Amino acid sequence: MFGKPSFPRNGFHLALAAIAATICLAAPARAQSADQTTAITAPDRAAGVLTLRSNHGVADTVARVKAAVAGKGVRFFDAIDQQELGAGAKLTIRPSTLVLFGNPPLGVQFIQSNPYAGLDWPVRMLVFEDANGEVRLAWTDFDYIAKRYAITDKPAQFKMASEVAAAIAAEAAK
Repeated sequence: MFGKPSFPRNGFHLALAAIAATICLAAPARAQSADQTTAITAPDRAAGVLTLRSNHGVADTVARVKAAVAGKGVRFFDAIDQQELGAGAKLTIRPSTLVLFGNPPLGVQFIQSNPYAGLDWPVRMLVFEDANGEVRLAWTDFDYIAKRYAITDKPAQFKMASEVAAAIAAEAAK
């Protein structure tokens, strides 16, 4: 009953398997979003991610994010230099730093509504150099997070989180 599965080994079934594999490989990647219609067509795009171009280098932009976080009275948790982590593994990437921050009285409310929201809290803001040498800030859209975790009872909190994250990014980028 739990042994090896058996499949017919004639040419017809092998041809069907080859066609199915070809279709799966040729199908465009789809974003995991509520509407399932947004195709991810380039490696510099991701569903539910907001971006802003910075007028500064990566290190300066990270320092400016930290300053903006402190200026808003938000808690800074950590900054992870992903390029350094890659170098330690003998893998090369462009400069990239993940900054973690948040306001526990606000963010924990999302976790109260849905514990899985803890996967996106604290806030993560990525500062990286893109393929064109431009520095970008990227963070997850809070409307996307609300939909992702089906949280409908905290619209004011999501609005506030959206505004604070956008203000931090704008201040760091200018």
